[in-house]
Amino acid sequence: MGIRKYKPTSPGRRHGSVLDYSEITKTKPEKSLLRPLKKTGGRNNHGRITVRHRGGGHKRMYRVIDFKRTKDGIPAKVHSIEYDPNRTCFIALLHYADGAKTYILAPIGLEVGQTIMSGPNAEVNPGNCMALGDIPTGIQIHNVELMPGRGGQIGRSAGCTAQLQARDGKYAIVLLPSGELRRIHVSCKASIGRIGNTDHQNVKLGKAGRRRHLGRRPHVRGTAMNPVDHPMGGGEGRTAGGRHPCSPTAVLAKGGRTRRRNHPTDTFIIRRRKKRR
Repeated sequence: MGIRKYKPTSPGRRHGSVLDYSEITKTKPEKSLLRPLKKTGGRNNHGRITVRHRGGGHKRMYRVIDFKRTKDGIPAKVHSIEYDPNRTCFIALLHYADGAKTYILAPIGLEVGQTIMSGPNAEVNPGNCMALGDIPTGIQIHNVELMPGRGGQIGRSAGCTAQLQARDGKYAIVLLPSGELRRIHVSCKASIGRIGNTDHQNVKLGKAGRRRHLGRRPHVRGTAMNPVDHPMGGGEGRTAGGRHPCSPTAVLAKGGRTRRRNHPTDTFIIRRRKKRR
């Protein structure tokens, strides 16, 4: 996968770049695995904006991805590598021996015609899926479950990889992409390999219009607004805000905890991704 640059026929073309999509083998998705995807514009069920700077963008259809990989022991052949507008990595279409079709996240090294499998008897090859208790230590993994049977939640974006460091009793010690070291139950599943499309982070949009096509609206600083619009707005001349950074509803933006969980999982963290202040 490489980066493609256009001739600078305009300022947006001069500074923008795109992927060459050399890995893509099929342009039309599998119809049976498509679902309609409704846009929210960042609004909740009451119609109030809960996530700012969202809206517009190109229409999309959702591709149903098999994050759980429950078809153990049934071989599947890779039919195609496709683009997915809903995520940064590419996806692979699998045709199982029993006639089923599913999408999975495409790791590096997965090619059309290759046979992959999930379950305890699977080999340690890119794309295969098995429990953490069956994977050799030191192997790169992705699409890692945090709870058995819930489906992969960790290491799903382009270029991401986690590493199985060791096993301690009924728990495996996994190094996450963020640098966090965490204990995960050995019955949780993970896929072998590193997620593909590693050049995604090197693409430059080049112009504001490409950001709008992705569904992202302009981000206006609070200090540039009037006092009626933002707590940090107003003032004679340029100001630094005069208070700690906050949202339009005066919720502090830095230093506060954002997790709300009835059953916190912090006890499984061995080393945090960030140092506590």
